[in-house]
Amino acid sequence: MQFVIIMALMLGVMYVLMIRPQRQKQAQQQSMIENAGVGDDVLTTGGIYGTITQAEGDDVVVEIATDLHVHMTRRGIAAVLPPEEEEEDEEDEEDEAEDEDGAEEADDALVAQADDSSLDGDEAAVTDEEEAVRSGAADGSTGDDRR
Repeated sequence: MQFVIIMALMLGVMYVLMIRPQRQKQAQQQSMIENAGVGDDVLTTGGIYGTITQAEGDDVVVEIATDLHVHMTRRGIAAVLPPEEEEEDEEDEEDEAEDEDGAEEADDALVAQADDSSLDGDEAAVTDEEEAVRSGAADGSTGDDRR
């Protein structure tokens, strides 16, 4: 009798933790795909981004490039993408410009450091992010020793 109660409880917990959330997610995904309309940006199951230009029932026409249209069923849509906001794009461009300026300054500092240091012919300047690599001939090992 106790075994039956334990099994029933385990099935109940498994339903609540695994099956029910998965069904809710599937229902939400299906609703999103069915409600996709003209002008929505979509991602196909093949990994192609496009914009819906026509929708009739289960059939849709997706424009994936200028003057390149693909006819497909709604089941071929993996996701409907949220609309992009122009404000976010402007902020991203500003951040990228700042990152490029910092990278140029770091490159200039490395060049100046390399000019100041005196190195013999077998070594190269090593930055904090790089590791010195030497040829096997310098320490007497050959390529046959590697596995």
